[in-house]
Amino acid sequence: SLPVPEMPPCDVTPETYKGRDYDETMRVKKKHISPTKVPAYSEPLLLTQGKMQWLWDHEGRRYLDMFAGIVTVSVGHCHPVVADGLKDQIDRLWHTTNLYLTPPMHEYAEKLTATLPDHLKVCFFTNSGSEANDLAMALSRQYTKSFDVISFRNAYHGGSPYSVGLTAHGTWKHNYPNGFGIHHSVNPDPYKGIWGGSKCRDSPIQADRECGCMGECEAGGKYLGQLREVLDYSVSGRPAALFAEPIQGVGGAVQFPKNFLKGAFDLVHERGGLCVIDEVQTGFGRLGSHMWGFESLGLRPDIVTMAKGIANGFPMGAVVTTPEVAQAFTGTLHLNTYSGNPLATTAASKVLDVIESDGTQALCARVGGRLIHELAKLRDEFSIVGDVRGKGLMLGVEMVEDKSTRAPLNPADMMEIWDSMKSMGLIVGKGGLRGNTFRLKPPMCISESDADFAVAVMRKSISDFVNKS
Repeated sequence: SLPVPEMPPCDVTPETYKGRDYDETMRVKKKHISPTKVPAYSEPLLLTQGKMQWLWDHEGRRYLDMFAGIVTVSVGHCHPVVADGLKDQIDRLWHTTNLYLTPPMHEYAEKLTATLPDHLKVCFFTNSGSEANDLAMALSRQYTKSFDVISFRNAYHGGSPYSVGLTAHGTWKHNYPNGFGIHHSVNPDPYKGIWGGSKCRDSPIQADRECGCMGECEAGGKYLGQLREVLDYSVSGRPAALFAEPIQGVGGAVQFPKNFLKGAFDLVHERGGLCVIDEVQTGFGRLGSHMWGFESLGLRPDIVTMAKGIANGFPMGAVVTTPEVAQAFTGTLHLNTYSGNPLATTAASKVLDVIESDGTQALCARVGGRLIHELAKLRDEFSIVGDVRGKGLMLGVEMVEDKSTRAPLNPADMMEIWDSMKSMGLIVGKGGLRGNTFRLKPPMCISESDADFAVAVMRKSISDFVNKS
């Protein structure tokens, strides 16, 4: 049996928790909290404090957070620059409305658009990524005067009654009408899809699957044929929009074949539709190579949606588009009470400052590169590790029953391994339709030693599982 890995040191001494005890908290959760919110792990964590990449539970136990509150704590828990900015703003102005001018909102809009290509200059601020994608869908339909929208199977673009139609995971579909006018094209997945293999991904680690491509990736062109069929068979003339993630997040860090999305954007643009890129999880330098995921793919989107890491966990989202598309909403009223909230935009502005001052994009490239190469060794070592993929600090480890069939590892076994990691102080997420992909998307402040610890814990947890008597 492998030894329990030693957690990297931390110079923070957590406060002693004096609040509601665990059993009482669980009682309240069961009685008063939405039953749809199923906690992670067999025994849910009661987290009481966080600092940068670290979290502490009610007993003072420390954890390395490799999931960042679902890819949301971008620059670190309670990052001092963001926290100090909020403390300063909280004594000045909490909220008015965006019917008035407030310095934080206007300063942030200018800073945010400066990170984007010149044609993307108009911001709509929202409260979440679901709301941002709702708004992007409405904008595209209003601008094009068309109704048909396309996304990909395995995509996740939100859980609201409107955006859940874009989402193509049956596990998120409740029994109410959704998806009217939305069509899902075949997911271009080089690991599990119809086409693709070891020559297809924009990733340091390719799928361990024989590829039928000769030289360059040919799978992308075949998946484009499927998208063209959706446009020909299901769309009434001009599409309103195509929605895509640079790397699918909730779907399990799935990457498309090289050049596929560029071809898809060209195809939709040729037919008069708009292209919406969902940067809710991939944005703000997380992929390492670029500030925005679409830049790494050579895309020219008409609309960009973002949320999660935008304000380091403060509830906020945004839609950024062209002046021409933005004009589509001027004929009628559109108002979000909390849009551009001074506290939210202050936090978001400080996040941009930290990304620049702390060099987070370069860190994502450096530490993420080390992490994915070390994770790839697990695929070589264990029969149940089917695929390792991703880029920067947006990585996935897909677990399987059998490497040849790529059948997903069953939920009970996933939970056993997941619980084991937690017991050694490592928090990771899960994703994919079957919940069989471990998601590693930490705050963008982790170190090489943190990455090594995460891999060591995963190795021990998987080893203990496969070697148990």
